[in-house]
Amino acid sequence: MTQTSETAAVVEPPASGPKPTRTRVHRAWFVAAVTFVTIIGAAAFRSVPGLFIDPLHEEFGWSRGTIGAAVSVNLALYGLTAPFAAALMDRYGIRKVVAVALSVIALGSGLTVWMTAPWQLLLCWGLLVGLGSGSMALAFAATVTNRWFTERRGLVTGILTAASASGQLIFLPLLSWIVSRYEWRPAAVTVALAALAVVPFVWLLLHDHPADVGVKPYGAKEFVPKPEPVPGAARRALTVLFSAVRTGPFWLLAGTFAICGASTNGLIQTHFVPASHDHGMPITTAASLLAVIGVFDVVGTVASGWFTDRFDARRLLAVYYALRGISLLFLPILLAPSVHPPMLFFIVFYGLDWVATVPPTLALCREHYGEDSPIVFGWVLASHQVGAAVVAFIGGVARDRFGSYDVVWIASGALCAAAALMALVIRRRPAPLATAVA
Repeated sequence: MTQTSETAAVVEPPASGPKPTRTRVHRAWFVAAVTFVTIIGAAAFRSVPGLFIDPLHEEFGWSRGTIGAAVSVNLALYGLTAPFAAALMDRYGIRKVVAVALSVIALGSGLTVWMTAPWQLLLCWGLLVGLGSGSMALAFAATVTNRWFTERRGLVTGILTAASASGQLIFLPLLSWIVSRYEWRPAAVTVALAALAVVPFVWLLLHDHPADVGVKPYGAKEFVPKPEPVPGAARRALTVLFSAVRTGPFWLLAGTFAICGASTNGLIQTHFVPASHDHGMPITTAASLLAVIGVFDVVGTVASGWFTDRFDARRLLAVYYALRGISLLFLPILLAPSVHPPMLFFIVFYGLDWVATVPPTLALCREHYGEDSPIVFGWVLASHQVGAAVVAFIGGVARDRFGSYDVVWIASGALCAAAALMALVIRRRPAPLATAVA
């Protein structure tokens, strides 16, 4: 009897092992949470450019155009690296690529504290941080979303996109306070430490594929086996590009997203703080306003993901770009030494629209390019960053030449109007054609 009861006691754990309660929260949400935290940690560097322009100009005497050139290289590499990073994630896995990228960001930011010449700024801040951050670009979020989710993709895209804004919300006030009290070098070290702090979380908790932990993607009806590593990451990225450039939607998506980058990362993120400082506003106040943009960016991007699951992505893009362009036209008359209600309205409005364009753009990439959509989106993101790079440089040159940023605000508003029209031209992929091909 005793042996029987002991045997029963031994047998019971396997019987109670496969309880459904263990999978009440799908593993995909934990992966999304780690991805969210990772992007927040990597977002520290994106808070730096606007804060460093005036301090570097004052300490070294470098022109704003020279500093803008380094920002331009950073932004361009951020975009141009993204499609190759997406292909590398297919080849070597998400975890390895992201861990190396964070380490490169930390190296580049840390080395800036010893720079004394513009070429060193281009090397550290432009090349190293640009390459590292490019591997942490939105193609990372797209890869995680495509692998781990078949439902709620728009919502998850919005949440992960908002992570960058959340990082800006956390780091902008901190870094602006450090710059104002201790100058810019401790702020650069803070960025390096923030990137390094996330590496252990990535290495221990970020799984490459649902099959690695024996689960189905969220919302999937069937188990999806992990695909074999894809060799020739660079070749695949270029092959996908050459295929995509033969289609009209790619050029329209790339064009609209280039304008998106020009009017956000290249314009507001890089030049809003120095432009506000030109009008007598303290740097810490201007940086706090930029951080408030980050607060509403989170709300706007998550809401945009929810809208994208329910409404026509093309019309959403048209509305977003049109509203952004109108708001930019009013900015030159809103800048002042202190914060006033119309400026707060602009900050809230612009924050809601900041990267609300990402979920519908990614949805259109999925619609037209299927399994290749993360790499295609990487190339579309490259155009976003090229647009940002051009305006980051031109904005600095315009400030040196005209003594203000007014012409840049107005030109960017006109570009947003053009983007709204381009979004409406994108055609939906006909469902019967896909069925016929199948």
